[in-house]
Amino acid sequence: MRTVGIDLAAEPARTAVAIIGWDDGSARVLDFRLGATDDDLVEVVFGADKCGIDAPFGWPDAFVDFVLAHRSRQGLVELELGSRSGRLPLVRRRTDRVVHEVTGIVPLSVSADLIAHVALRCAGLLARLDVAGADVSRIDGTVVEVYPAGALQQWGLPFRGYKGSANRTTRASVLETFCERIPRLQLGDLRAACEASDDAFDAVVAAVVARAAALGRTRLPETADRDVAAREGWIHLPDVPPANLV
Repeated sequence: MRTVGIDLAAEPARTAVAIIGWDDGSARVLDFRLGATDDDLVEVVFGADKCGIDAPFGWPDAFVDFVLAHRSRQGLVELELGSRSGRLPLVRRRTDRVVHEVTGIVPLSVSADLIAHVALRCAGLLARLDVAGADVSRIDGTVVEVYPAGALQQWGLPFRGYKGSANRTTRASVLETFCERIPRLQLGDLRAACEASDDAFDAVVAAVVARAAALGRTRLPETADRDVAAREGWIHLPDVPPANLV
């Protein structure tokens, strides 16, 4: 099996891709790219059995309804927009709320936070993949939405304070623990890249979560949540230790 992890950024320069091959009780990084264009991403997805993308696959239903109502000047007076609690349905998807319930982490809001440009790029990428024939179901297609911080938390690993050049020492420590938890994964030369770049490390985590999704070892939406997840997207949280995936 071959899985791909994509740490998607708004621009190619900080978009990282890790490709992992899994075979007979071992796993190794086959390729790594930093600075991936959309053409690069389409190519690697079609060469994989499963791909995990660290980016929101959709927007909250309530936010979409709000924008449509705002454009037509209808219905906004019924919303309690003067309070944070009233605005919360516009900024949190169902999957974001589930991740918060399970991990205690609040994912960045796709509609009101720093990842809006990433989400726009992701929407364009998913559209290209769809036209090319990939299964882009927002729940469990060939590509799945992943959240490295949530995965690390589920694995009992540090999930805060490892990003950025100033936190290289912390990142190296997190990486060391990660490698201890999945000892049969051979990072090779990518280990140094993961220490130098949180984008590289997140891409590796995304590829491992993609493996979990391919094996049916991630949390899927309850029946009542499937319709909304099919529109908003669904974050795959692993439900087994990483060592169990090899």
